[in-house]
Amino acid sequence: MSEHKTETHAFQAEVKQVLDIVVNSLYTEKEIFLRELVSNASDALEKLRHTQLKEKDVFEPDKALEISISTDEAAALVTIADTGIGFTRQELKENIGTIAHSGSKAFLEALKATGQTPNENLIGQFGVGFYSVFMVAKSVKVYTHSWQKDAEGLLWKSDGSGSYTIEEAPEAERGSKIVIELKDEYKEFSKADRVKAVLAHYSSFVAFPLALNGEKVNTQEALWLKPRSEITDEKAREFYKFQSQAWDDPLTWFHFSADAPLAVNSLLFVPGHNSELMGLSRMEPGVALYCRKVLIDPSPKKLLPEWMRFVRGVVDSADLPLNISRETIQESALIAKLNQVITRRFIKFLADTAKKDAELYEKIWRSFGLFLKEGAAGDFTHQDALSKLLRFESSSLEKGKLTSLEDYVSRMREGQKEIYYLMATDGRQAAESSPYLEGLKARGLEVLFAYDPIDEWVFMRLSKFADKELFSIDRDDLKFEDAPTSDEAPLNEEDTKALVEWLKEKLGDKKVSDVAASERLVGSPAVALNGERMMTPQMRRMMRAMQAASGKPDEQPENPPVVLQLNTRHPLIKQLNTLRANNPDTASFIATQLYDNALLAAGLLEDPAQAATRAWQLMEKFLEGKKE
Repeated sequence: MSEHKTETHAFQAEVKQVLDIVVNSLYTEKEIFLRELVSNASDALEKLRHTQLKEKDVFEPDKALEISISTDEAAALVTIADTGIGFTRQELKENIGTIAHSGSKAFLEALKATGQTPNENLIGQFGVGFYSVFMVAKSVKVYTHSWQKDAEGLLWKSDGSGSYTIEEAPEAERGSKIVIELKDEYKEFSKADRVKAVLAHYSSFVAFPLALNGEKVNTQEALWLKPRSEITDEKAREFYKFQSQAWDDPLTWFHFSADAPLAVNSLLFVPGHNSELMGLSRMEPGVALYCRKVLIDPSPKKLLPEWMRFVRGVVDSADLPLNISRETIQESALIAKLNQVITRRFIKFLADTAKKDAELYEKIWRSFGLFLKEGAAGDFTHQDALSKLLRFESSSLEKGKLTSLEDYVSRMREGQKEIYYLMATDGRQAAESSPYLEGLKARGLEVLFAYDPIDEWVFMRLSKFADKELFSIDRDDLKFEDAPTSDEAPLNEEDTKALVEWLKEKLGDKKVSDVAASERLVGSPAVALNGERMMTPQMRRMMRAMQAASGKPDEQPENPPVVLQLNTRHPLIKQLNTLRANNPDTASFIATQLYDNALLAAGLLEDPAQAATRAWQLMEKFLEGKKE
């Protein structure tokens, strides 16, 4: 029998002060104590597994490596036991009796000192996790027996008030069993359902069997740590539903592992549906951050860029510098590096998918293209790569068929310097009937159709692609070197100049900033264009709304002036030129209607009531003329 009976010791390292910090300040959530104790148990099992590779004479060698938890609601007890490496009397004093002395950290350092490779499954770093138990415990007992056969069974006891006792416990089995008597206000942790929920949240992927009241609770593998070749689609789908609490199957999944510049293992998923498109609230980040299979943050805000918030899955890095409570990350520089590594690889994965499986990529694009557009507009670090993932309909392709900017460039005419696009938020039919399109269509020039309001922002921020300017065809500086094919001759230069000046005068500078003849039109008599390159139709409407919001309630804000371009080959323009000399009143009436119709065709007419009234009046004039 050991000469030791019962020993009472004071905690080391300013224990009262440190325990106060641990219990009252270190952890934000009381339930964290369960995560810490399970992590410590996993460490103890990992140490024993490593020890068994070197030592043959191990106490209770046939005992399975596992963690078991039991609850006793009536007695307000929760017990956590492992069959790991256990403690000797001296180790109890050093590793539990001294705050901030980390057994796991010392174990890693010992392995390094002997030239052995440290096992990255070891979780402990700071040596204070055990003391989180005193946040909820009235008293704590630790029954332990070292792996060494000649070691003694021991019982460590404390109420966290400043001292602890160690006494013999012949009944102690190999490993450690922690019996926690809960404080009255934390008796919830003696309920099986409450403990099960905490384990599911933090400890689902512990490497060893983890049972609660005899039922295994970690039924899912840490799939992200498996080689890609061992992950089947079926396993990936099951993991996605478990990790994301999802009901659907993912569209696709991506596995990535690397040792440099950071040790990282990840398993990412593109969900089967976009809840934002369904009119639900903005999606929150859904990639959980783990450190050696222990959950650090279920939805870290800065782990990935904002536009990747639709992605689901897990990122695990053994290199993360955690704070002492393992609840937050200390070094933002390393997280930024992790962000860059994962983002680049995910973009490459999407690019590869687009090349290898265009049908699958189109499904991804139709569900989550808005997120990729958001990234192309705002993520300058990855803008070039993201721009290659963009897809649009085109005037050269049938409705519903998508094309990339790269493919557009491959089809460009020799000498063409611009990638032409048209903002068409009213859809394909409106785009194809737009007067903006006439001149380009007549010349066989391809135009991309952009249907989403964000597209305007994307094109503005990109500015160029493959050294080709992204050019909105509603700009007034669109020029053509050739005239459109037409049997009609244009107005002569003198009449054109006179008509232009007359229209400027009649419409006024509040409606038009300029009036000019143009070769861009084929079938339409006139078109309203943006006088300023950045003043697109959507921005004009926004500007008008801002005017209304800041103006007086009884004043109707006016449209910003436009550039009015004329098709001087069109019969209406020729007749207007004649009418202005013969019947100036009617000509002025028609000029105003011409302006409103041009705004309407461009999607810029905010108040069509006056234009409609004027159209009725024109009909009346026409019918009266017929009577005469």
